[in-house]
Amino acid sequence: MKRRVAILISGRGSNMAALIDAAKAPDFPAEIVAVISNRADAGGLEKAAASGIPTVVIESKPFGKDRAAFEAVLQRVLDEKGAELICLGGFMRLFTAEFVQRWYGRMLNIHPSLLPSFPGLDPHGQALRAGVKLSGATVHFVIPETDAGPIVMQGAVTVADDDTPDTLAARVITIEHRIYPEALRLLASGRLKLEGDLCKALGRAVSGGTLVAPTLK
Repeated sequence: MKRRVAILISGRGSNMAALIDAAKAPDFPAEIVAVISNRADAGGLEKAAASGIPTVVIESKPFGKDRAAFEAVLQRVLDEKGAELICLGGFMRLFTAEFVQRWYGRMLNIHPSLLPSFPGLDPHGQALRAGVKLSGATVHFVIPETDAGPIVMQGAVTVADDDTPDTLAARVITIEHRIYPEALRLLASGRLKLEGDLCKALGRAVSGGTLVAPTLK
């Protein structure tokens, strides 16, 4: 039985599209049952509809700072769709601790840095200002703290000396589109185990490979 997934977006939905494409495979252990946006002008809504995925708009602006009231409406929609798991794909609204606790272990987010480094806004600019040689993306379980929570999967790219936030972002997003579907696959197939603040993947081999930058000769 495939797990039922709702994707929450606020913008173009590039990671949403990667998840939808992955879920088209017959052996993928999850199905996307709804795409929910807190903005009616989110570009991802059109992409989702074109893929035959039901879309729902819950405008967050009328709720102002009343997160609980917004979440009550969101929860009703999730219940109506029978959602079992949530994937955040550029969803630009913070949740209450109560909502996060309700979905703990069942809600994933992706952030374009190698957490715990560079959480929050402008992660690529943060990475470049720090002078790191590797950056990347992280899929993690959602907890009340922003861009925190048990790490499920990470992918890395090298950072060039002449990178800008835009050029680095373009490379990192290719990694995002690879690891987010794989992280969802692990969760939906019951192969993730939470132990306190840590997440472990069951039956997942680690290659033991290394990535060094700059390249050594």
